[in-house]
Amino acid sequence: MLWSLGSLFVRFLREPTALGLHDPPLTPLQIAFFRGLFGGLVLLTLVRRTEVAVRPVMGAMVLTFTVMSGLYMSALSLGPAANAIFLQNTAPVWVYLFAVYALGEAGNRRGWQAVLLGGLGAVVIVAGNWPRDLPPDEQQTQVVILLMGVGSGMWYAGVVLFLRVLRHESPAWLIALNLLGTAAVLGVYVIARFGVTGFLDWVTVPTAGQFALLAVFGVVQLATPYWLFARGLRSVSPHEAGIITLLEPLLNPLWAFLITPEKDTPTPAMWAGGALIFAALVWRYVPDRRGDQPTPQPK
Repeated sequence: MLWSLGSLFVRFLREPTALGLHDPPLTPLQIAFFRGLFGGLVLLTLVRRTEVAVRPVMGAMVLTFTVMSGLYMSALSLGPAANAIFLQNTAPVWVYLFAVYALGEAGNRRGWQAVLLGGLGAVVIVAGNWPRDLPPDEQQTQVVILLMGVGSGMWYAGVVLFLRVLRHESPAWLIALNLLGTAAVLGVYVIARFGVTGFLDWVTVPTAGQFALLAVFGVVQLATPYWLFARGLRSVSPHEAGIITLLEPLLNPLWAFLITPEKDTPTPAMWAGGALIFAALVWRYVPDRRGDQPTPQPK
């Protein structure tokens, strides 16, 4: 539920609202940089010195998280919120496939059915929103935004699996690494592209009000739910966790619609795809009297 507030914060920062925080305009990468920085710094205060550990696999985790965050914020900022959210939440499909067949996690009939329903929902959204009657330039832009949403889902699946593999490490430390690592990688990217002077100009763009909202954004919408999610992965399988988080795409577009209904009114394809994703969530947790035992995996 906390994750679902992402569209609310982004619309406050990108669209004209009563708060007046859309000016000066911030790019998706600036938003990703600052929310990662603020969220990571707050989580770092919860890490004990004995919990600090560095492993090679953590570098891959941070890079995966950075790519996911950049793609997601771009898709969320540039296109309808429902598209970005639903497409990122194709992640349970990728998580389920990899967790069951590569990590040897237990799968079951209900899980497979829920994943296929959720994946079908994403296909409906992409197909229904595929640009057909737009000028070539606009069409290409919309296709790129859709692909960003799909890509963020694939990379998000990687983040879930890394957190599962590293579940014995401190959740606060893992998420602080991801968030601060995202800020660091994006900062290096900006310096490499625009130089140190360009970077300093880039990070001093936000107003005091925007800085305050970005700090709340990073702590409430990003750091806290990821910390809770990492703790949950100590006892919940990654594909189970992926299915539970399908709650996010049901709530996120709602908040965006309340702020900018002219931009975020769901299309018929979004309604149909969202209904399938919701059905996947409900079907997974409807009690089964027969008992649905995990499918044994080969050794």
